[in-house]
Amino acid sequence: MPDTMRAIEISRPGGPEVLVPCTRPVPVPGSGQILIAVDHAGVNRPDALQRAGAYDPPPGASDLPGLEAAGTVAAVGPDVTRWRVGDAVCALLPGGGYAEFVLTHQDHALPVPEGLTMAEAAALCETAYTVWSNVVMRGGLRGGERFLVHGGSSGIGTTAIQIAAQLGARVFATAGSAEKCAACERLGAERAINYREEDFVEVLRREGGADLILDMVGGSYLPRNVRALADDGRLVQIAFLEGPKVELNFAQVMVRRLTITGSTLRPQSDAAKARIAAELAAHVWPLVAAGRVRPVMDRVFPLAEAAAAHARMESSAHIGKIVLKV
Repeated sequence: MPDTMRAIEISRPGGPEVLVPCTRPVPVPGSGQILIAVDHAGVNRPDALQRAGAYDPPPGASDLPGLEAAGTVAAVGPDVTRWRVGDAVCALLPGGGYAEFVLTHQDHALPVPEGLTMAEAAALCETAYTVWSNVVMRGGLRGGERFLVHGGSSGIGTTAIQIAAQLGARVFATAGSAEKCAACERLGAERAINYREEDFVEVLRREGGADLILDMVGGSYLPRNVRALADDGRLVQIAFLEGPKVELNFAQVMVRRLTITGSTLRPQSDAAKARIAAELAAHVWPLVAAGRVRPVMDRVFPLAEAAAAHARMESSAHIGKIVLKV
């Protein structure tokens, strides 16, 4: 094992240019932790929020960005029973993925599904954890229900479309171009709505309203989501790209028996993340291995070009996931 590793750190809060190469000590796994030799690391919106100074790591987590990675187990800490050195894993991380080595809890790692490359495996965990925990565990999506996901061509969106379609839901998605809408429909969306040309509220109301909406836009979408929901519908909020503050008529929530909920993944307890991982292993990983759910890949950047990867993500020109080759 080397003593030091290459990594990308946040030199100061700011734009993509503040992501700079550095050398750090290789972390040592503690009780219940594994050390992963990173092959590829996923790039996600929370990484950009952390870079901008708006999303601090939880206590005890690495200050380096990166919430998911794929690679091989390089070392195990005390009390680790699930993994051995050399095992191929993909994992949810508390931080630190933009590096040659990273720590995570043993129960937050899953085997690399058969048939996936390391790049694809690195694009899997953060979105799969987020989608399953919010769409199924929190949102309660069932077969036959009408499901709307905003940002359908994003990493979250492409994963949500596939999982919801496999559950037997009627899937609707919003996206910002004809190309992105076509990609959503190829993945299993019954109808993709170009939000620059159509009103998703009108489309969903004609269908009887959405039983469940997964939203990461917030802002002006919040009251529109309420109008787009069917009676007894559920809205699950996972981000606020337009901001969290808006005027909302809660009388509609009460009269129509709506449920508004949401969550963030990173601050949850190790036990809560382990429960999500167990459900993914039981319900989603078999679908991935069978080729029925796949990560949609946009582009792979070298680790040293993390700033360019962030610029690509924040341009919203991508379809699917962006990853770093370590």
